[in-house]
Amino acid sequence: MKKIYLLLFASILIVGCQFNNKKSEDATDMEMTEDSITIEAPSVIEDKEAADESYAISYDTDDVKITPISHATFVLETDNTVIYVDPVGGAEAFENFPKPQIILVTDIHGDHLNAETLEGLYKPNVQLVVPKEVKKQLPESIKEKTDVLSNGQSISLKTSKMNVDIEAIPMYNIRPEALQYHEPGRGNGYILTVGGKRIYISGDTEDIPEMRNLENIDLALVCMNLPYTMTVESAADAVLEFKPKKVFPYHYRGTDGLSDVKMFKKLVSAGNKDIQVVQLEWYPSY
Repeated sequence: MKKIYLLLFASILIVGCQFNNKKSEDATDMEMTEDSITIEAPSVIEDKEAADESYAISYDTDDVKITPISHATFVLETDNTVIYVDPVGGAEAFENFPKPQIILVTDIHGDHLNAETLEGLYKPNVQLVVPKEVKKQLPESIKEKTDVLSNGQSISLKTSKMNVDIEAIPMYNIRPEALQYHEPGRGNGYILTVGGKRIYISGDTEDIPEMRNLENIDLALVCMNLPYTMTVESAADAVLEFKPKKVFPYHYRGTDGLSDVKMFKKLVSAGNKDIQVVQLEWYPSY
């Protein structure tokens, strides 16, 4: 009988040890799982930060919508008024957008002017606004509805919903090594007054006095690429001087790749936290 009790006691000990070992293994598994979560957590945070820095495909607020097509080309919409700026890439690039009432062209270079695209987009009710040198290169079929503006001139165009006031602003180079690209008087930047907003489109320019002296700009699209326009530092310095409420870096592909628009944002934000820098996706396939 004594031997039977001893055998029962030993069996209980063995089962107890196995149970404790199983609990220990489960605890180890749990610790490993928690460790895995802890290790993975920073990557989730990094992904969120990356998402915060990702570029939006369009800007749609303040009763204005801006949708990049590529580089200098974009669609501006407000209260059923649709404006195409520097349309290139063929009419098919605009198939998913409402038809324009107004088309603006800033310069003669191929990233701003493509006569075939303009001809494909042209309709009798579309009003083209261009510099004089651009009009010279347009097909005869669309010249009749083209208004020419020189620097300092303005025009008011009536659409079905509102008047759009357009002022031509100088755009040119000032660095000696870049004077060959954009001479004064040839191209236009533009200020649009539409839907109660003043919108500045820089075109290809450096931080010229005419830009630095702008006032009461709600939205500004500012170029920054070398060697053709200006550095991000020059662009940021000019923006800090004329103080738009919001600024959109655009036209920032140069010969050495894309300009550092994140640095531009840091410089502007450090200089004036009230100026909002809006990053849009201008180069989705770059």
